[in-house]
Amino acid sequence: MDHDSIPEAALAWHRAGMGAALATVVRTWGSAPRQAGAQMAVSGAGDMAGSVSGGCVEGAVVAEALEAIADGAPRVLRYGVSDGDAFAVGLACGGEIEVLLEPVAESALPEPLLAEITAARAARRALAYGVHPGTWARRVIPGTDPALGARLRADRSGPAEDGEVITLFNPPLRMMIVGAVHIAQALLPMARLAGHAPVLVDPREAFGSAVRFPGETILHDWPDEALAGLGLDARSSVVTLTHDPKLDDPAIAAALESDVYYLGCLGSTRTHAARMERLRAAGWGDDALARIHAPVGLDIGARSPAEIAVSVMAQVTQVLRRG
Repeated sequence: MDHDSIPEAALAWHRAGMGAALATVVRTWGSAPRQAGAQMAVSGAGDMAGSVSGGCVEGAVVAEALEAIADGAPRVLRYGVSDGDAFAVGLACGGEIEVLLEPVAESALPEPLLAEITAARAARRALAYGVHPGTWARRVIPGTDPALGARLRADRSGPAEDGEVITLFNPPLRMMIVGAVHIAQALLPMARLAGHAPVLVDPREAFGSAVRFPGETILHDWPDEALAGLGLDARSSVVTLTHDPKLDDPAIAAALESDVYYLGCLGSTRTHAARMERLRAAGWGDDALARIHAPVGLDIGARSPAEIAVSVMAQVTQVLRRG
């Protein structure tokens, strides 16, 4: 099970007859290790997917989840150093969290509602789930709702002014890497560890081979065709690594025509200057070209392919979280 597939795990366990509950961090105080919106699914057999803390309270949440699955009742849990048994079921780091715990049941989180959430995620449609802990009224909020705009951009789950708890379900992050070079060999696993689904694009099959990139998703189409087929969106990033205009420029154009939140291009300052001249000659204006991060990555003095991959991943994260 993918580490980000928490609602899917809960739905699968429920449909398998095991019973399931979904735990969601709804509020945090202090130095809590997970932010609002972090989730953990628990099966009736005690299986876990995801987390709601750095391991401090998972055991206590599992015990509560098994009770919730048995009685079908949702509940709100709070853990932190203020608890008398802080080191047993509290957050030794000093923060506090509030967790919404809902068993998958008609009396709590209905299966059709959870199925609607997972179907939207599979189709890469953003949405949110709202619940009032006082009345337990629930609703699914489409990602097109203007009130969700700022929340979705910031990945900010949490309570609204009226007390409704909003949990966002943004489409999973994706990273399209153009160029099966040494940097890509380090960047793909780093991207995956950071929660991005990486795809490698390179029409040169000798470069983009399963031997050099075992277990990776590799497309041997020309970059513009590959990116068009993948459907770039606001949860996608594009990194070009070949500094070969025949491969990079079509990918850059495809990215500039889309809503990708990050576009980074490998190459020296001189290479990038030549790239900008070509793109301007192709009709791209200054506003569009300002979206390109080049030379790619944060300036951390990186030298080796792995260090360059670290700098790229750091810059992608910075743009995603800070804009």
